Amino acid sequence: MRNTRRTTLRSAAVVAGAATLLTLPAGSALAASPALPGAPAVPATAPVEPAPSVRAYVTTVRLADGSVAKVYKAGAGGFEADVLVGSTRLDTLVSKGAAVAYGQSNGLHVVLRPDGTVTSWKEGAPKPGPESDAEKQARRETSVRITTPGGRIAKLVDGPKGKRVKVSTPYGHAVAAIDLERPSAYDDGWTYELVQDGEGVKFVVIDGRSGGNSWVYGFDGRLIETYTVDTAKKGGPSLVVLRHHG
Repeated sequence: MRNTRRTTLRSAAVVAGAATLLTLPAGSALAASPALPGAPAVPATAPVEPAPSVRAYVTTVRLADGSVAKVYKAGAGGFEADVLVGSTRLDTLVSKGAAVAYGQSNGLHVVLRPDGTVTSWKEGAPKPGPESDAEKQARRETSVRITTPGGRIAKLVDGPKGKRVKVSTPYGHAVAAIDLERPSAYDDGWTYELVQDGEGVKFVVIDGRSGGNSWVYGFDGRLIETYTVDTAKKGGPSLVVLRHHG
């Protein structure tokens, strides 16, 4: 089983890396809180880099641990909330239509509802009011943010709707969104993939500009394996050196 798993990922990395070469051109929160007076965010999903979304500031809500959520109206029927500690943005919650957005970090829980209201509580404290079914479902999601080798930010989400990854720039502009139905996306020489490995799912980042060097992550954000492709020989990538990480 161990050899089979390595072979599966090695094949995925090399094939994706080669495909990337062919397509190259020639040349992480969060009890009802009072509003306060008024920072860019990660748009919900987008397969490629879009123009920054137009957002209108609504209010700032102080969260249960002293951090804040800045709430914005984002397009028709949508709200976004940037969760901030000082000037550091921990996460951006996105609610579109009737969807409820939920996040957690270090024992702090936050809910952004479809009407733009924000509720938060700390782990072990009573939740502020009854939860809707949508809020309960959203709360069952877990997520972790990692910085990829190319400098992009990847948010790995696991929950009732399955595993998915949202990739953005450090400034919050969406780059890619992948799930098991659309498991691969390409941006600026980098390929992002979800790979089914037995009963598990892993997130793979492939550097096409290096010939296919790859990094494999678990959905806990831990780097599991790296693959180094030897491009010295003629005829393209020819050797993959595998390294396991503890």
